[in-house]
Amino acid sequence: MINNTDISDRIVAIFHKMLSNETKNVLLHEPAFKGNEWTYIKECLDTGWVSSVGAYVDRFEKDLAQFTGSPYAVAVVNGTAALHISLLIAGVQPNDEVMIPSLTFVATANAVTYCGATPHLIDVTHDTLGVDAIKLGDYLKEIAIIQQDGHYYNKYTGRRLSAVVPMHTFGHPVDLEGLLEVCNRYHLALVEDAAESLGSYYKGKHTGTYGHIAALSFNGNKIITTGGGGAILTANEEWAKRAKHLTTTAKIPHRWLFIHDETAYNYRLPNLNAALGCAQLEQLPLFLEQKRKLANLYAQEFKQIPELTFVKEPTDTSSNYWLNTLKLNTPDSSIRDEILKKTNDHGFMTRPTWTPMHKLEIYKSSPQMDLSVTEEIASSVINIPSSPALLNSATKEE
Repeated sequence: MINNTDISDRIVAIFHKMLSNETKNVLLHEPAFKGNEWTYIKECLDTGWVSSVGAYVDRFEKDLAQFTGSPYAVAVVNGTAALHISLLIAGVQPNDEVMIPSLTFVATANAVTYCGATPHLIDVTHDTLGVDAIKLGDYLKEIAIIQQDGHYYNKYTGRRLSAVVPMHTFGHPVDLEGLLEVCNRYHLALVEDAAESLGSYYKGKHTGTYGHIAALSFNGNKIITTGGGGAILTANEEWAKRAKHLTTTAKIPHRWLFIHDETAYNYRLPNLNAALGCAQLEQLPLFLEQKRKLANLYAQEFKQIPELTFVKEPTDTSSNYWLNTLKLNTPDSSIRDEILKKTNDHGFMTRPTWTPMHKLEIYKSSPQMDLSVTEEIASSVINIPSSPALLNSATKEE
């Protein structure tokens, strides 16, 4: 029988050994501002270009496109907005069903709902923590039926199946080739929720560039931050133009007239936030290096606890290790909760996964496949401190 107190104590001992928390709690993931952040933001303040028009917005989009290898990047106010617009551009319509993992942050489901569509909850794999392409393909074989319009419909609900939204959980890339094959077979748009995976690669190609369109997030807890912010990635020039138009209130360019040709959204990223993002992007290679070294140190240390597995990047991928993750080999929510309590009591911030969507009152009636793996992961996963700057304390560097 597993002694949960013993596991908790051993984890806390490793944290005390690796991480200094003498003056403050060790947070889950905090931003690092060691570059040109102050300089670029001061320039915005000095020039007065602080809102949604300015040189830093253009530069941030260009730098993002260059880093990810995406032909186009459109900066927006947050990751949820990026996903909302991505779904609209990918053709999601009211009364459609969109396949999303139940193991995700609620914003993924919310963005689907903003489109008037219904989230259809699907299962994940133990190795990627993301959508299970094989299980999804088998499931669609059972429920999907093609109609005369060339689209596939859920034969049980009558709703059109329009898109799949895989989420790269904690920065670990999902099986994108497998999902592309499923999406092509069933005429579904592949919309990547890459909110957590800036700097992650699948078979040498950056996440967010395999699907038809993708969303990034730059919230304060992400690998780089703009304070609040997001971006849309796409290789389709017309889609990129459409994204820019929809996120800037559908305003027709004119020197003085306000002409808007459709109902749209004020999702523009302010120049002030973009300036922060430009400075952060300059440091991203360093952050990635630090986080990989920290992950390797964690992996070595946690070998001492055989009841746990440190979650490593899947085969053929390079993960940004946004949130380092421990997983109980035998799922047990009571042991998980004891670990969460003990580590947080000692000043080391740890967190479980999000509550799966099928467990939330607002989405529990959504159509769903068997979600047994999702439930196992939700009762066994613990996120541990992952800030890039933790490398220094973990290696006892000054």
